[in-house]
Amino acid sequence: MGFTIGGIREIRSGTRRRVRSSECTTVAEFTGLWGWDVVPGARTVGGTCSCGRPDCRKPGAHPLEFASQIPAGATLDEVTRSWGEFPGAAVMLPVGRAFDVLEVAEPAGRRALARLERMGLPLGPVVATPDGRAQFLVAPGAAAELPVLLYRLGWDDPTALDLRGLGPGEYITAPPSDRGDLGPAHWLRPPALDSATGPPAARLLLGTLAYVAHRSRA
Repeated sequence: MGFTIGGIREIRSGTRRRVRSSECTTVAEFTGLWGWDVVPGARTVGGTCSCGRPDCRKPGAHPLEFASQIPAGATLDEVTRSWGEFPGAAVMLPVGRAFDVLEVAEPAGRRALARLERMGLPLGPVVATPDGRAQFLVAPGAAAELPVLLYRLGWDDPTALDLRGLGPGEYITAPPSDRGDLGPAHWLRPPALDSATGPPAARLLLGTLAYVAHRSRA
């Protein structure tokens, strides 16, 4: 049929190169355009984390221990050299430097996002995770301030709202990386120049997020 083993190898190699190029372009956009650090992460293969630990508590959702962080500002060439050592790795974003995260159940997050957009409030990127959560990127410091901010709004117990803050030391999986059988992460609201580099203060979104999360649980 005109195919040779060598030709098949070339096709496969070309496919791998295209995949790597796409991965590197995505990572370079995060580092160069949005000013985010990026870390290569583990993947889930057949329900098992690629880190090799049978007792892994976050399969496919944590950085590779032996991978170095790619810093904000890295160029495409710099990303290509670094990411070339970990082709196919998940794209993980460290929380706490460029942004913190407010996280709620995805259905509540979608309703809150629609309400916030109608209100014309400033918004940053919003991620839908493979396990059914919505992650709102907000200004750093939100996770530490969350209990006090909620208390001022009249909410004594954040856990009762199914609303939590992610701060320094935590990571999120960036679209389009996937979590194996759970599927990929995707943007409910993609990054934009007017929001990704300067996400909003948590207090601007928190009242709506808390109200919608409470109504959803009720």
